[in-house]
Amino acid sequence: MHVRKAKHDDLSVIMSIYHAAQDFMIASGNPDQWGHSYPSEDLIRDDIANEVCHLIYDDECVHGVFALFDNVEPTYQYIEDGQWLNDESYVTVHRIASDGKVHGIFKCVADYCKSISNNIRIDTHENNLIMQKQIEKNGFKKCGTIYVRDKSPRIAYQWSKY
Repeated sequence: MHVRKAKHDDLSVIMSIYHAAQDFMIASGNPDQWGHSYPSEDLIRDDIANEVCHLIYDDECVHGVFALFDNVEPTYQYIEDGQWLNDESYVTVHRIASDGKVHGIFKCVADYCKSISNNIRIDTHENNLIMQKQIEKNGFKKCGTIYVRDKSPRIAYQWSKY
């Protein structure tokens, strides 16, 4: 599998992947993280315009999507019940989703991020047990709890090369 930045022409496939992921999360006991409203099409348009939206694809089609930021994540400034592994610069992965048709989407994202950064941060909802398992399986350490913009808690993880 490969990674590339999304283009505006990719919007319909991106939104179909997010809809599939929303349905899957709801069906697997995680109805509150995204529901059927997040991420919005406007947010994804902004991600594409800001060149932070990335696609995971194979020879046949696009199977996954994620947003990758290389600036300070405001919601990561405060962490409770733990601490970050270090204060070095990092990339942040948000909005990762799969169409559910292939395995290894998270590993592909993690490997890609590890190839470009020595520190990666990510967070997920406490009910997103599948994502927690994937994050930990790929070498990320649980660091504590952060709060997203709507003040709901998320489990925070970091991978560090050091």
